[in-house]
Amino acid sequence: MFRKRFYYLIQLQYLGFRYHGWQKQPKVNTLQRMVERTINYVLDSNDFKILAAGRTDAKVSANQAYIELFVDHDPLDLDVFYPLFNQNLPQDIRAICIEETDEHFNIIQSPKIKEYLYLFSFGSKFHPFCAPFMYNVAEELNITLMQEAARLFEGKHNFRSYCHRPSENTILEGEITHCEIKRNDLYTASFFPKESYLLQVKGEGFKRNQIRLMMGALVDLGKGKINIDFIKKTLNPNAEEIVLEHIVPGSGLILNSVELKS
Repeated sequence: MFRKRFYYLIQLQYLGFRYHGWQKQPKVNTLQRMVERTINYVLDSNDFKILAAGRTDAKVSANQAYIELFVDHDPLDLDVFYPLFNQNLPQDIRAICIEETDEHFNIIQSPKIKEYLYLFSFGSKFHPFCAPFMYNVAEELNITLMQEAARLFEGKHNFRSYCHRPSENTILEGEITHCEIKRNDLYTASFFPKESYLLQVKGEGFKRNQIRLMMGALVDLGKGKINIDFIKKTLNPNAEEIVLEHIVPGSGLILNSVELKS
């Protein structure tokens, strides 16, 4: 029997702190699980599927993320579906907008520029309410040196040192169009430290735990555990392979924006 399919693009925001990442997994709560449960409840049907533009790790948040919704048989009345979908999502997940698309759009293959932020502070321990949003380093950090090193990640590199447990098929080459450490004035709250910082990274695609490994190396540099030449060696394809292990917590990482390109 012929099945008519309808296509929709949904923009989401979410706080990832209580979730085990995006992808559905047995016996743990994930963002995909909650979104699918909500759609199932609103539609009173499981005749749909969703695909995400990217899969965030445990505790990682998103200010702007996209999913594609495929619905079989009947089109959605968006004026009815959208408010009910938002109303029934958990309070730490919000739909920003929904629009109809078509079979020619593919959210996985569509080129996109992603901007990630990693929020952090150092020195005195921060207020516990900060934990879902940023990472605190107890030691003093040399921010100026970290800022200099962050720029080294810009451009095309082999990021083998910044990919956690790559497989034989993992593409290790990639390009970062912007990488900068600066004072955080973007996300603020009354309980945030007086001074906090962020690592801002932009590019088309990232490896598993890449930004958290980059941030870990920059923190080690700021502490004086490594020097800037070590960072350069990790990006040198002709140097001996260096396996990095310092992965900073996911709770400081935010998928800040996704630019879908036609």
